[in-house]
Amino acid sequence: MTDAVVKKEELADAHDVKLTPFTIFRYAYSVVLLIFSIVLVVSLMFTGNTKLAADVSPWAALFVCIAAVVWLSMIEGQQASLVGLPPVDPELYKDTHPVTYLNAATAFLGDNLDRYLMGRQFMVLLVVFIINLCGAPTSGDADVLGMPGWLKTIFLDVGLGMIIFTCQLGQLTTQVNASHCMLDFINNYFALFTLYTAMCIEFSGIMHSSYLIQNVLSLASGKPIHSNEEPKRGFTLLFFWGRVLMSLAILGFSLAVVISALFQGRTMMAVKYPSVSNGASVFLFFFLMCIVGMLEGMQIAFFAVAKLPASARGTTFFGRKTCDLLFKGNGQNLPGFMIGRQLTVVASFFIVASITSMNIQPGNEDGNIFGVSDSAQAFLNLGFHAAVITTILASITWQLAASAFPIAFLNNPVTYVLLCFALFLEWTGLCAGAWVLARVMKKALKYEYDEVYVGTPEERAANNHADKDFADDTGKMYGGGFRGHAVGSHDALDGPIESVDEGFRATDSKDPLDGDAEASDAEEAV
Repeated sequence: MTDAVVKKEELADAHDVKLTPFTIFRYAYSVVLLIFSIVLVVSLMFTGNTKLAADVSPWAALFVCIAAVVWLSMIEGQQASLVGLPPVDPELYKDTHPVTYLNAATAFLGDNLDRYLMGRQFMVLLVVFIINLCGAPTSGDADVLGMPGWLKTIFLDVGLGMIIFTCQLGQLTTQVNASHCMLDFINNYFALFTLYTAMCIEFSGIMHSSYLIQNVLSLASGKPIHSNEEPKRGFTLLFFWGRVLMSLAILGFSLAVVISALFQGRTMMAVKYPSVSNGASVFLFFFLMCIVGMLEGMQIAFFAVAKLPASARGTTFFGRKTCDLLFKGNGQNLPGFMIGRQLTVVASFFIVASITSMNIQPGNEDGNIFGVSDSAQAFLNLGFHAAVITTILASITWQLAASAFPIAFLNNPVTYVLLCFALFLEWTGLCAGAWVLARVMKKALKYEYDEVYVGTPEERAANNHADKDFADDTGKMYGGGFRGHAVGSHDALDGPIESVDEGFRATDSKDPLDGDAEASDAEEAV
């Protein structure tokens, strides 16, 4: 064989996971849990124990759920691709991946990548809420599969079935592949459609109150807002601030709807958890919003401080404890946090969806919320208002705050507690089956690692196609958060990451999304 063929074969499995008995065990039991969760969710639909199945039909719930999961998988995977490709010369993949080139030409123009990231954040929340309507049980006591009480508590009350179902099928599987098969993953018109949809959502102005928050935090922190476009002037500036005011009005109305419905006991919370008082539901709503916000902000803060010298990271007792645990060894717990964080966020989203979903039939004798029309009530029942609230107040705002004040996030004792909890969840291997599904998907769709097409960063530089420099995340404010990693190189999501003191590695390495082998022993996880 020629050297070129040998090199291609080496790159073809550059990020594959080394199987160990412990890894195989985690994969096996996670796949079994996934199969059980799928059977459980479908059974809930066909016994009329989910909202959409009861209100419309089980078949409608099934087909809408499948469509939502498929779209969520594209939304999650596409982000991994689009945040990693900007430094790569598009001429390297223009001919081999023409649709990927179209995606890149659109997303990397001006500030379009930030617009996409803001729009897709809303899409994630909205799609998760739709999946909740389709597959989540309306009651923890649903009679399905003859399950005993303790199993109902775990899979229905706690929602473990929906968490495993959504994380493995709709999120982690495509994230695993898209993190190192960026070029192949978005080389289709479904990805291009998703990109345009996200940008249209951002253009609509629904999320524009986030920009007001961004400006306030920029002034408070003294950090400039990064932009690749000229400052807005004239009509463009007026149109921008007009959408900000509209967004504030939508956000205010959405909050009023949720709080009023909660105090009246007219949400799915009162149906699914009747023992929880209305006041407690309001408290849970804001508490879970804060938990989600902390987890969203923590990932931004962690990536920001990963680039700082160890001595400049934590400045308090809990700040140092957090950094010691996060960057233990050479950063091996960072990928574990990202996976455990995903589980925690999805679990919180489903509970928030139950809290905020309306239990009001249009035209009922008690009247619609605030006396709105029947059509408006039917629209609110879809959960758009809840997606607006969660996206702005529990996601983007906290990301922006963490970008402006990363050290303050590290010093917060809650950060340390949530880090330990996320690492424990990752260690359990509940969603380890996603790597099995990713391998099957990669083989079935004939994905190749990006190095096969465009080489490593070092090879691209040697061939006069050196990557463009990354914008410095530290000291800048990005509405979408972390910008990604160099194609064919070490991923900051992958871990381990060496500190600045030791020098950042830019060589090929195993992706933490590739597997969980040695980096996640029980002792190291917690």
